[in-house]
Amino acid sequence: MLERTGGCLCGGVRNRVVGPLRPIIYCHCGQCRRTSGHFVAATTAAADALEVVADESLAWFASSEHASRGFCRRCGSSLFWRPDDGGHVSIMAGTLDNSDGLEPVEHIYVGAKGEYYELTDDLPKRQGRT
Repeated sequence: MLERTGGCLCGGVRNRVVGPLRPIIYCHCGQCRRTSGHFVAATTAAADALEVVADESLAWFASSEHASRGFCRRCGSSLFWRPDDGGHVSIMAGTLDNSDGLEPVEHIYVGAKGEYYELTDDLPKRQGRT
């Protein structure tokens, strides 16, 4: 079974994922843009497939009525997004040590994208999420 590791910039948060990951989705919603400084590239795993092996600086922020975002309170890395009622966790693709085989499949919330960039690839572009 495929295993991937990842973590934050300073090493205070490290994680391991065993099993399949969803292809990458680019999210342009206002929350993702504010937490990342641009748009987010995220994959997803089943909640029970993600093991946080070092969490000394992991913090969770209830970013909406429906979800929380995990980040490193020391270096500020944006790491996770998890719905309050779901069995999955989104993982910021850039935090993975190895993203081989993961490919982007679509853009979501494109109506909220920043005015300073254009979407010029051939991926599907959706107003909401899939």
